[in-house]
Amino acid sequence: MLNELPAARWNFATAAHLLNRAGFGGTPDQIEEFARLTPAAAVDRLLDYPTEAPAETTAAWSKIEPDRAARLRAFRQAGEEERKKLAQERNRTQREQMLGLLHWWLQRMVSGPHPLQEKLTLFWHGHFATSVLKVKEPYLMWRQNDLFRRHGAGRWESLLTEVTRDPAMLIWLDQAQSKPNHPNENYARELMELFALGEGHYTEQDVTEAARALTGLTLDRIKLEPIERPRLRDTGTKIVLGKTGRFSTDDVVRLVANHPQSGRFLTAKLWNFFAGSPPTPALNEALATTFAHHRRTLRPVLRALLLSEAFHAPDVVRRQIKSPVQLLVQACRQLERPLPPPLVCVQIQRSLGQELFNPPNVKGWDGGAAWINTNTLLNRHNLALMLVTGENSLPLNLGKNAKPEQQRRLERLKRRAKSEGVAVDRILPPAAEARPEALLATVERRLLNSPLSERSRTGLRDYLKAQGTLDEQDLRGLLRLAMCTPEYQLT
Repeated sequence: MLNELPAARWNFATAAHLLNRAGFGGTPDQIEEFARLTPAAAVDRLLDYPTEAPAETTAAWSKIEPDRAARLRAFRQAGEEERKKLAQERNRTQREQMLGLLHWWLQRMVSGPHPLQEKLTLFWHGHFATSVLKVKEPYLMWRQNDLFRRHGAGRWESLLTEVTRDPAMLIWLDQAQSKPNHPNENYARELMELFALGEGHYTEQDVTEAARALTGLTLDRIKLEPIERPRLRDTGTKIVLGKTGRFSTDDVVRLVANHPQSGRFLTAKLWNFFAGSPPTPALNEALATTFAHHRRTLRPVLRALLLSEAFHAPDVVRRQIKSPVQLLVQACRQLERPLPPPLVCVQIQRSLGQELFNPPNVKGWDGGAAWINTNTLLNRHNLALMLVTGENSLPLNLGKNAKPEQQRRLERLKRRAKSEGVAVDRILPPAAEARPEALLATVERRLLNSPLSERSRTGLRDYLKAQGTLDEQDLRGLLRLAMCTPEYQLT
């Protein structure tokens, strides 16, 4: 089931498929560079990225505020009116920092040197879905994001241990509030149901007993660090997943991470994310066997997955609906244009249904067909218009808590965006020299990496014929219309 793709089948189209799914696509030149490699060398190049050091940044959201203790003390001692003012200032700072963090991550996806690392970080963000609306600390959202980046291809037990002690997760699923006389079961439940085993592979007693074992793990609210408090630990005997002992936090993680179902659950989610549909039982068993053989390490599983014939099968290639993040990032890469400004990126994500650092619930985004409805399809077409021409027709929805100054700033950014269209001469031949069939072939190669359907091709051909003598505006129109085709919504 995990036979490697033969070298004879490796070409521009298969290289494009790999870059689209294991990253965020690329220009024809970038795809050609990968096509000149062997399949194994291409996958290894994507997997060869550093995992030890945190991502480099000097931004305020990437470090704990030095005066945090004094600020919290001042807030507690302030009167009601002063508290309200301090809270407003803090909320404004947090909003600005989250804008910066979101744009920084999108920028890494667009132009960073390690696209698979960022794609895998996006996978874990949806898997361990955590929202800033509850966590409220941009620093903790960045810290969790960087955790996924550093540990996302490593040992499963190590990743799960880091996530269990992650400060953002301690807040998000209320583990920081757990007490020995009243254990909070939220994290214990989601650890088994959503993160590692799936429904039907644990009991309510397992959740209750695991929650007891997790007591004592809490958060230092000043240092924003996980801390074990022995006086809050339930030291009694517990029975978890059929095992008996005086289990602690690390014991629970070990039992869950090494449960036989954990490998099958995880490899199925990885395949579904990268391939676009659930694996067959036989295929998933093969992936799970690879996972177990390599001591439950993720990198070998990813290598086997991306190299497999099954990953390059006709029912996988160009059958996955682009997520909003994939749509935006891949378009910027293909069009060789910069990201829109931070507030506009938030506007784009909200209008399309996927705002980073703000998943809809603990299950994350549903994905697949859920990305497309009447409103989001229209907004996808409006996004194509904006990215190609600079004209922003997307709805101005910054959320119910948006402030008037945010709306005014977004209006200014929308007006400014009109001068930020695509540099057409960089990606299409000059209008005076352009011929319809050559143009269509160029657009197909750059935007779809494969032929359009005959219906879409006929529509674009008719558009070009109707324009007569072509100019730069006509070429922009061609790019926009190609990005509105059904085929462009797929990857």
